[in-house]
Formats: sequence, C-alpha cells, structure tokens
Amino acid sequence: MANRVPRTYDEITRATVPEPDTSWRPSDKQEHQAYEGFRALDVEEQALADTVDAALAASGEDVAHVTTEIDRDRVILRGRVASSVALNRVVELVSDVHGVREVVDHLVIAGH
Repeated sequence: MANRVPRTYDEITRATVPEPDTSWRPSDKQEHQAYEGFRALDVEEQALADTVDAALAASGEDVAHVTTEIDRDRVILRGRVASSVALNRVVELVSDVHGVREVVDHLVIAGH
C-alpha cells in the first residue's frame, strides 16, 4: 500500500493538504483556462470586449473564425477572414470602437 500512487485530484489533495475540506478547487473550465494562459479581464476590459464583440457581430462580416483578446485598451485580433476586404473592414471596425487605442492584427486570409 505504501507504493500506491494517488490517481485523482481528490486523492492527491487529501494526501497533501492539511485541511482539504477548506481548500478551494478550480472548475474544469478554470483549469483549462490556466493551461491556455487565460488572464481574467477587469471590469473596463470586459466592457470593451463586449463592445468590440457587438460591433463585429453587427458588421455583417463573417467573423465566426475571429477571436479578440483585450489588454487594457489594446485589441488583438486572431483568426481568419475570407478576403483582404473583410480583413481591412474588421480592423477598421475595431479601430472605430470607442475606447480602443490600438489594434494588433494577426488575422489571415483564408478563402472558402
């Protein structure tokens, strides 16, 4: 029994944490975000993210494969668009959103 290796998070926690019932455990989503390098947005960043997402959704462009990252007043665009016209339009739309100081364009053109 001494050589048994704990297999689950709960077994490891119970073996290593002095008071495991008072410990906080991250959700599966939070664990995934931690592995991906997720950084939680503050209130202002979240408001800007919501505004940018709404502007893109209302644009009429196909932005299904476009993601946005917010870092204070900088918006980083990643993903793919169908044409150079769509790429320019998306960057322009995001640049025109109130509160956006800088747009970092990492979009690629990948036609259908």
